[in-house]
Amino acid sequence: KRYNMYDVLACLCMTIGLIFFTLADSQVQPEFDLLGVWFVCCALVADAVIGNVQEKALKEYKPSNSEMILFSYSIGAVYLLVYDSIFGTMQEAFWLWWAYPIKSYVLTMIYAFAGYLGVNCVLNLVRHFGALIAVTVTTFRKTITIILSFIAFTKPFTFQYLWSGAIVAFGIYLNAYGQNQKSIENYTRSIYNRLLMKFRRRSGVYHSPPEQV
Repeated sequence: KRYNMYDVLACLCMTIGLIFFTLADSQVQPEFDLLGVWFVCCALVADAVIGNVQEKALKEYKPSNSEMILFSYSIGAVYLLVYDSIFGTMQEAFWLWWAYPIKSYVLTMIYAFAGYLGVNCVLNLVRHFGALIAVTVTTFRKTITIILSFIAFTKPFTFQYLWSGAIVAFGIYLNAYGQNQKSIENYTRSIYNRLLMKFRRRSGVYHSPPEQV
């Protein structure tokens, strides 16, 4: 599948905007780890890649959403198991579950159920509208989550958040413009003609055509 220039620019703007959101945290939080920035960048790239892979699999093999989720999460579980085994975080997680079994199981079940619903919605977007629309919606959701975090929780604010949000919003606009370029141009042209006609009428420049006898 080929993407036009607007689609590529939209992906770049949304990715750069989310990265700037993360870098803005380094200015307002004293404890900041660059490893987290690296993980966020890798997560954004993986999110874009898996969307295209899922779109290709859905069109060629036509699996159900549950089957797609099963294989995607199984592969991800293997990656996490290897990572936790190498860096030794598996032992910490085990003792945490051992100390708080009921709370750990309940919170994990809620998180897993909410994740299943979210991934199911994303797969429906990929199936019906394509990977680019799905990634755009998920990126917009991440931006809304960051905005709501400022409302729900007290945290420092910097103007870099505004610039980052503007870049993400511009990327979403480019995506919408690339998908509906002709209709947006026609709508914009019609609004421009209406405003121009009203301005001419008010300034007296516009003259109605003479009536035919």
